[in-house]
Amino acid sequence: QVQLVESGGGLVQPGGSLRLSCTASRVIVSITAMAWYRQAPGKQRELVATITNGGSTNYADSVKGRFTISRDIAKNTVYLQMNSLKAEDAGDYYCNARYHSDDYWGQGTQVSLSS
Repeated sequence: QVQLVESGGGLVQPGGSLRLSCTASRVIVSITAMAWYRQAPGKQRELVATITNGGSTNYADSVKGRFTISRDIAKNTVYLQMNSLKAEDAGDYYCNARYHSDDYWGQGTQVSLSS
């Protein structure tokens, strides 16, 4: 099993930045892939960014050039740096780990954009 703990959400103005963190209970290079998803009110959960155990990354088109997924192997932590935030980036952000063909989820962290 994998336990995931997220942090870093909050309230930010449009155009601002936030960095989300997700710390795993296992060595992250043993995890096939880790990802960030988000879910806005009334919408389906959507994939934002992924990073494989080999370090390859992939992004949703809506966040390319603004968001960066990265990792600190020594800390078993994956980050999501979010820049140039827009109103449509608001929602609950969830960390995901794919480990031995099973999906594990964190509790979520909320990102809100001020009007």
